[in-house]
Amino acid sequence: MTTETPVLFIHGLWLHATSWAPWTELFTDAGYRTAAPGWPGEPDTVEGSRAEPDAIADHGIDDVVAHYAKIIDGLDAKPIIIGHSFGGMIAQKLLGQDLAAAAVAIDAAQIKGVLPLPLSSLRVTFPVFKNPANRHRAVSLTAEQFRYAFGNAISEEESDELFERWAIPAPGKPLFEAAAANFDPHSPAKVDVDNDMRGPLLLMMGGRDHTVPEAVTRATLKQYRHSDAVTDIHEFADRAHSLTIDHGWREVADVALDWLRRHGL
Repeated sequence: MTTETPVLFIHGLWLHATSWAPWTELFTDAGYRTAAPGWPGEPDTVEGSRAEPDAIADHGIDDVVAHYAKIIDGLDAKPIIIGHSFGGMIAQKLLGQDLAAAAVAIDAAQIKGVLPLPLSSLRVTFPVFKNPANRHRAVSLTAEQFRYAFGNAISEEESDELFERWAIPAPGKPLFEAAAANFDPHSPAKVDVDNDMRGPLLLMMGGRDHTVPEAVTRATLKQYRHSDAVTDIHEFADRAHSLTIDHGWREVADVALDWLRRHGL
């Protein structure tokens, strides 16, 4: 059996799991065992996901958490979890449940208790919220909507290229659940932020992110103020929501690697 630490990558809405490929290669070269499994029902390829949107539709936050918890149960050690956007929320939930050794949450979707609701976030999610029936559907973005949500800090050409390479339909249900989180005492977006025994957490944010503006990440950090466990934050001031997949991804990955090493992970 190998003694390499497992690292589990979890993507967010509108990106396919294979978008983590450069990260898994880098972390494998750094000595980690890596995996980037898709969300429940997600086909293995971008093309398959676009052709079968119903396969991923109607999966909510609890479904996704249970899916990754089952994957973790099959590992021989607690993994480090690196999640982007809604994957960052899922990473925090799994860390709070003591299912992870550590977590890096990059531009993480808002958890229960986070109050800021920036106008840019509402614009990003409008394609989903404009129709209540989208709660049970998978919804695609147009290239223009993707540029606003992900690619506003890069060139239009690069944004369109990333859209063609990685964009897939996303289930609407997690967005409806997150939107109602602060009105639902049993919301699936609730995270155990008071867990003193959990592993360390790094929150990363892009200063130009339209989807998860920095106000959301800073408010998330405050949710952990009563925990004695390590919670750090790092800002990439000139980056947006595409920071894990665009030309500057390596800088983000290197910060995560350096942080893990500082904590002996």
